[in-house]
Amino acid sequence: MAETTTVLTDALYAQLQKENFVLLHTVDTDSGSPTTSAISWIYAVDAARLRFALDGRSRLIANMVSRPETSVTVFGGGTVHAVYGKAVMVAEHLDGVPFPLACMDIEITAVRDAMFYGARLAVLPEVQKTYDKRAADRLDGQVFDAMKKAQ
Repeated sequence: MAETTTVLTDALYAQLQKENFVLLHTVDTDSGSPTTSAISWIYAVDAARLRFALDGRSRLIANMVSRPETSVTVFGGGTVHAVYGKAVMVAEHLDGVPFPLACMDIEITAVRDAMFYGARLAVLPEVQKTYDKRAADRLDGQVFDAMKKAQ
């Protein structure tokens, strides 16, 4: 198992320059319990920061505003990466998308290999969008463009 670092590796940074299926973990603001949600609108702004978009009405936003400690599970390079950090609101509303999305950053505090000893991922999880491909591609483009412009 590789040692813990405080920034993304070059390979992980490169992987996070395009859409990825990841798991976002927050702490529920009411119960204090851990939560997990699958997201795909995420990319690496730089080696020390991830940016992602969520429905602005999502409970996840309230969770991260209340308790900014969060983590993301990223699958790649034959392993499972755990990326830890503090969530920061970038924009409460992203311009140029057809519904209310909020934009958050994770300021990375640690990255570690979370795969159990003696194993390697043989295949990556693959997501298949179940609605109109052209509409999905257009929406993805709008969201990623808006996230890159957010300040």
